[in-house]
Amino acid sequence: MSFAKWIGGALGWSFGGPVGAIIGLAIGSLIDGASEQGGFLLDDGKTTRRRSKGTYRTKPNYERRTQRSQTQSGDFEVSLLILASVVIKADGIQDPKELDYVRQQFVSMYGKERANHAFRLFKNINKQTIPTRQVCLQIKQMMDHSSRLQLVHFLFGIAKADGMVTEPEVKQIYTICGYLGVSSRDYESIKAMFYDSVDNAYKILEITKNATVDEIKKAYRKMAKKYHPDKVIHLGKEHQKGAEEKFRQVQKAYEQLQKERGF
Repeated sequence: MSFAKWIGGALGWSFGGPVGAIIGLAIGSLIDGASEQGGFLLDDGKTTRRRSKGTYRTKPNYERRTQRSQTQSGDFEVSLLILASVVIKADGIQDPKELDYVRQQFVSMYGKERANHAFRLFKNINKQTIPTRQVCLQIKQMMDHSSRLQLVHFLFGIAKADGMVTEPEVKQIYTICGYLGVSSRDYESIKAMFYDSVDNAYKILEITKNATVDEIKKAYRKMAKKYHPDKVIHLGKEHQKGAEEKFRQVQKAYEQLQKERGF
């Protein structure tokens, strides 16, 4: 699979708006670099024309869209790459472990070849100054809620990749959640999946320690439905793995409370 086929074959709404502008600049840098080395090959083996940086053509009328388009695997992928760059740079230190986590997760989800394409794009995205609010507002408008929750789960995984989540990273993810329209309860639930504390099970199920057994059971049914892997089936099997991890965390939290409360 060539880079051109990969980047053009699975993107929908993300070719428009601020997300599209960032992708376009990153692709332009790749094309410029490849041209200097003898050409950037497309599927037909022909060399592309060089684009001027910053002039990538995005889909027209993005601002006037009112209906949420179906998020494709590629839309999720590039959104993830951009927000991963924002989180990695939050504490002013780009830890190699965090970069390795991004690469490893992409290999796990997409396979080595597609992951290599994604990471090439990521390195050029990472050189840019990202307009976080504008990017998140586009994602909020165009991406369904379950997919946005999956993005947040991945971002915490990146932040935890070096063994700890720093305060700037936590603040950045919280800010991103606000822009994405992810509630504080959802934020705290996903955050608790990456921390070890005595009340994590309650936080994951979005309840308090004073919850009754009936309330715990009700919360479990609600959270199991919210985080069920089928909620992101439209993103492809590659993204269901992360959804399955969230689902297992909900089950684990419920089983822990069953043991503690004796029901």
